[in-house]
Amino acid sequence: MKLRALSELQALKMQLDHARREAAEREARERAEAQRLQRERRLFADTVGPVQPLKDRRLAELPRPRPAPLPLQRTLDEQSVLREALSDEMDVESLLETDEALSFRRPGVGPEVPRRLRRGEWTIQAQIDLHGLRRDEARERLSEFIREASRQGLRCVRVVHGKGHGSPGKSPVLKGKVRAWLVQKNEVMAFTQARASEGGAGALVVLLGP
Repeated sequence: MKLRALSELQALKMQLDHARREAAEREARERAEAQRLQRERRLFADTVGPVQPLKDRRLAELPRPRPAPLPLQRTLDEQSVLREALSDEMDVESLLETDEALSFRRPGVGPEVPRRLRRGEWTIQAQIDLHGLRRDEARERLSEFIREASRQGLRCVRVVHGKGHGSPGKSPVLKGKVRAWLVQKNEVMAFTQARASEGGAGALVVLLGP
């Protein structure tokens, strides 16, 4: 029993010694921190001079709502793209295939591509209807549509421009403009007049680059 009691006393003494050492070390750290702060205050006072502390007005600090992040650069880029110079005066007749559908294919695209488009071998994944829009509005809408379709990785789209029956003089003005605008879009690899079931002379089937 005496040995056990002696062992317990020794263990208790070791615990007390450890606690005293920790307390002494903590006190030394706090004293060193207080001295460091005092030196910094003296240095600040020597550098700045006497200052008057602000009164504690005991006002609550309310969290201020932050504005939602806006993709400003993306907006600017998109506006720049929409302002791209798609000429209305470009003569595309020489660039069109001399077939009944007046097809177009970019240099390097095989002659079979417009024919495959015409036969419907590519699935139409999206379409835009420009029928009835004014020229400027149609140009911007088409530019945005082609750009977004290309961004989404679409390959085949349909552009409905109408047959011009409602235009002055029954002349299909928008039809020719759409062809000129598409030729100027780098994303467009080829296009051809749609089949009768897909809009015929009032629409184009457009192949976009991968």
